[in-house]
Amino acid sequence: MVKLMAFLGNPTSKYAKTRHNVGWMIADHLFPAASWSAKFHAKVANHNGVHLLKPETYMNESGRSVRAAMDFYGLGAEELLVVHDDLELAFGEIVLQQGGGLGGHKGLRSIVQHLKDDQFLRLRFGIGRPPFGSVSSWVLQRFDAVEQAQIPDLLRLAEDLVSMRNDTLPIKRTLAFSR
Repeated sequence: MVKLMAFLGNPTSKYAKTRHNVGWMIADHLFPAASWSAKFHAKVANHNGVHLLKPETYMNESGRSVRAAMDFYGLGAEELLVVHDDLELAFGEIVLQQGGGLGGHKGLRSIVQHLKDDQFLRLRFGIGRPPFGSVSSWVLQRFDAVEQAQIPDLLRLAEDLVSMRNDTLPIKRTLAFSR
């Protein structure tokens, strides 16, 4: 049973609404009335007994914040859900799965390094690979106008998947849209 939901992103308004901040966008959609406070180098809140965490350590150090929260609450990896962007999934694809590889995601790598375990639940939100240029530039860019128009539907899809977290995994959903 999930007792901690960690939503990955980067702090400061500079990174708001960028591809790498999809985790924070989902948190804000799922819990618009949450009362966030500072703890564990993160913004924290509670919703119906589930701890919510938005690490403010920057993406590459997310594991430090997640580990601190898990230690404080006495949780194991099986009680963690990490919500993050994923280059390996096309924009419009969202997958809920247990464990898996890192896909080059430095936030996930940090979490695995700090927990010494990769068997936590993941909600992977597809952002696709860059058509050209560097990955680091791509993830720090805002969604284009066509993608931005699809974000509300994708956030609702992510909400549906989070509610299915106790179902048989993996679960994959794709929002069909055209450019």
